[in-house]
Amino acid sequence: MDAQPAPATLAAASVDDESLLGSARRALAIETRALEVLAPRLGASFANACRICLECRGRVVVTGMGKSGHIAGKIAATLASTGTPAFFLHPAEAGHGDLGMITRSDAVLALSNSGETPELILLLPHLKRLGVPLIVMTGKTASTLAQGASVALDVGVPEEACPLNLAPTASTTATLAMGDALAVAVLEARGFTRADFARSHPSGVLGRRLLLHVEDLMRSGSAIPRVRPDAPLSAGLLEMSRKGLGMTVIVDEEDRVLGVFTDGDLRRTLDRQIDVHTTVMSEVMTAGGKTIGARELAAEAVHLMEVHSITSLPVIDAHGRLVGALNVHDLLRGGVV
Repeated sequence: MDAQPAPATLAAASVDDESLLGSARRALAIETRALEVLAPRLGASFANACRICLECRGRVVVTGMGKSGHIAGKIAATLASTGTPAFFLHPAEAGHGDLGMITRSDAVLALSNSGETPELILLLPHLKRLGVPLIVMTGKTASTLAQGASVALDVGVPEEACPLNLAPTASTTATLAMGDALAVAVLEARGFTRADFARSHPSGVLGRRLLLHVEDLMRSGSAIPRVRPDAPLSAGLLEMSRKGLGMTVIVDEEDRVLGVFTDGDLRRTLDRQIDVHTTVMSEVMTAGGKTIGARELAAEAVHLMEVHSITSLPVIDAHGRLVGALNVHDLLRGGVV
């Protein structure tokens, strides 16, 4: 007897593209409406939740079960990376010793769509004994958790994106968005800066873009391509070739930058059919040219190169003297691009 296709295979074969796209569009529309109802609810309760986080001398302990637990983990990570020390506590483990992680200096942020999650309700007496403030994000403001909270934030949604109105979808999206709103409001109130952000992300691309300075990546000393303005073009070409930066810098007797000569300048010069032995650099260089300071962020070098369609930059000190040079390959090696 021939093998029969599995039911899942038959179902997949019978669904057309438009049906799949229609389901996706409905889900996104429902989740969009869920987010739209949040902003009008913001008020004194949200401001109080922010103040609890700002005044917390310990850590914000974020907790939730099931899908809410996954959202809680993300919110804890966002808070921690934006200046508010925070961690995720699994409520099922709390009753087996992990309650000891919560101290009198902490604040707790609990997530529960129903507001009746048994594992979270069990935390209420312990938090009350410690005098720890409790922020609750819930879809039911009359629930046990909401009534026991210092502050309750309403994240209820009209319906879930799930066609059965059962799987947490729009409700988790709304809770995540409210958590992001809380983190952003608190970081702005703290005066959290790009440099602060970089310090908590030293290994990522963002950290490298915000922490690395030009002086960390530039070539210096004998690796810098440089010639005097009265040097013949042939000498400038040899310097470009030896140093491999796609340019040479023209400097005066005090090493102040007068101009640059790049691969582009070379192409334009060859079109003029000039003598490379008798023509001097001052006649063919681009006067001035773009430069960057050694203490500027490497990300600023990337920006300059992108805006001006160039691939290398001379690096100068506060007096305009040449102290280094770098190109796009140096930035790539540094992980800034």
